[in-house]
Amino acid sequence: ISIKGQVITYQLERSKRRSVGLIVGSHGLAVRAPKWTPMYEIETFIGEKANWILKKLFEFEQRHAHSHKSQMVWEDGAKLDYLGEPFTVHLGALYTTIDTAQNRIWLALSSSSTPKQIQETTESAIQRAALLLFETRLNHFAPLLKVQWNSLKLSNAGGRWGSAKSDGTIRLNWRLMHFRLPVIDYVVVHELSHLRHMDHSPRFWDTVESIMPNYAQLKKELKPV
Repeated sequence: ISIKGQVITYQLERSKRRSVGLIVGSHGLAVRAPKWTPMYEIETFIGEKANWILKKLFEFEQRHAHSHKSQMVWEDGAKLDYLGEPFTVHLGALYTTIDTAQNRIWLALSSSSTPKQIQETTESAIQRAALLLFETRLNHFAPLLKVQWNSLKLSNAGGRWGSAKSDGTIRLNWRLMHFRLPVIDYVVVHELSHLRHMDHSPRFWDTVESIMPNYAQLKKELKPV
């Protein structure tokens, strides 16, 4: 369902309960409704609770992102995944750069840098690379889908990989850079397909499949990071 310009996926559970209820957890939004309640009433109820739903989803995303950051030891020699391959972080370079030939991220930082400085410099480098790569992939797939995107914004959400608005605004999570390129392409195609269908109807998935026949397998690789 599209609420406040954002496409939200939810799980619907029918039961003998008397009213519609909403639960927001680590797996997203779950809606519990009586067996006899028509879909338009359910989606109207979701729309009325839009602010609460979006707030709770954001809170869970931020909690997940914080949990991931706390597990990473940011130091010289730290390892992380970049475009699906293991990369090593090194300090002491003249310029901060990502060396895809040697699978290294060189930081223009001294050995006395704090973990926070190392983390922020590394993530800034990945975000700059993400903007360039995402724009390239959007420009590649948009003509194939016969759609036009207008602006690209990076997202920092912990568990949401992308979103699209009807005005052509695309948000992509920069943490997608941890995954291999075909997985990134799936998310790009997914969001661009929303410019044709602002829902997750069969027509939407047919659109995704027309460009990416193996999208189901790629979707499974989108584990939390």
